[in-house]
Amino acid sequence: MTKIRRIVLAVVVLLLAISISSIARAQGHIVDVITVKGTINPVLVDYVKRGIEHAEDNNAQALIIQLDTPGGLDSAMRDIVQLIVNAHVPVIVYVSPAGARAASAGVFITIAAHIAVMAPNTAIGAAHPVSIGGDETQTQPTSAEDEKILNDAAAYIRSIAQAHGRNMDWAEKAVRESVSATEQEALDLNVIDMIAPDLPTLLTQLDGHQVTLLNGQTLTLQTKDVTVNQIPMGTIEKFLYVISDPNIAYILMSIAMLGIMAEIFNPGLIFPGVVGGICLLLSFYSLGVLPVNYAGVLLILLAFGLFIAEALTPGFGLLFGGGMVSLIAGSLLLFQGAPPLFHVDWWLIVLVIVLVAGGMGFIIQRAIKIHRKQATTGREELIGKTATVREALNPQGMVFFKGERWSAISENGEIKVGEEVTIKRLDGLTLYVTRKKS
Repeated sequence: MTKIRRIVLAVVVLLLAISISSIARAQGHIVDVITVKGTINPVLVDYVKRGIEHAEDNNAQALIIQLDTPGGLDSAMRDIVQLIVNAHVPVIVYVSPAGARAASAGVFITIAAHIAVMAPNTAIGAAHPVSIGGDETQTQPTSAEDEKILNDAAAYIRSIAQAHGRNMDWAEKAVRESVSATEQEALDLNVIDMIAPDLPTLLTQLDGHQVTLLNGQTLTLQTKDVTVNQIPMGTIEKFLYVISDPNIAYILMSIAMLGIMAEIFNPGLIFPGVVGGICLLLSFYSLGVLPVNYAGVLLILLAFGLFIAEALTPGFGLLFGGGMVSLIAGSLLLFQGAPPLFHVDWWLIVLVIVLVAGGMGFIIQRAIKIHRKQATTGREELIGKTATVREALNPQGMVFFKGERWSAISENGEIKVGEEVTIKRLDGLTLYVTRKKS
């Protein structure tokens, strides 16, 4: 009986907890939190979109984006800004933890938030479009096209700042002059709304704060004793984010090249071919979301073709040399013109080139050796082998080779029974031989 009471009590407690959770959710006593750390790219766009939709569907008080980024792609940044501006739930961008930064694209995202917050010892700024010339220290446009890009970015950030009543002049300077500010400077300059050392303190400070959405709706945040719901990146999102890195994309492309070539030169191994094919598809995805220079991709593919041609038609190494030049040029051009954040580390390029050169050198050497090797099957294997005379050659007679008697013709005079001869050529079933030199 006691056991039954305990079970009933447990069920009641569980139902009560579910009921309280449902009521809290229905009344909006929830704040969703997502963490954006790293370069801004299309994978993060999908993550932010999922976070906003989750907050809207669950009637959350707000969505907090904990931000720490050195910048990223302009297109991805604009997508995130649009998601924040058009959200039907207050979006709070919180530059945290201590030591974090909102640089380049992160400035636009922070200023676009309904409420912008920074933790102590953080920084914001340097929003100059670094894709101009690929040099983030450059503050002056170098061409009419560059000036258009710079003016567009400046106008865009002024519009965002104006919509939220923030310092438009400083925002424009962040774009044109790459200025930066600490959290206290940003607060004094009216770039952000508050400073909070941690998430619990932020929730306390947000309580009673009013937010006006794009549709004109004004909401008063009630974040006291609110339930915090962390929304982490999913496994697939994490994986796609990891491979959406120029260094990883370059490594995947290199592994794909080596794996496929290993399968071509050694049919039936299967494993290298499977790994190479998977890496090739993953590299295509990575390159598809990165600011890649397709001239570099084509040069790397050309190197791949030249290596195969060298191995299949061995010559004097000209194809191999051309492949190495093409690989080096392609590696250097792969992300040419992209912001510095999306460049491949030079040491990785050197490492890959050395490994590819060594691997291809070994493969080509083996291929040349096989091509030059004496045939070991069929009638061609007789050439150069030694046979024994069984019937004197004057010039025609019989020789014995590997348990078989062959009709033979001497090419250098009479050869007596028992002498050894060298097979020079074959005509039908007749061997042409010469006396073996001692």
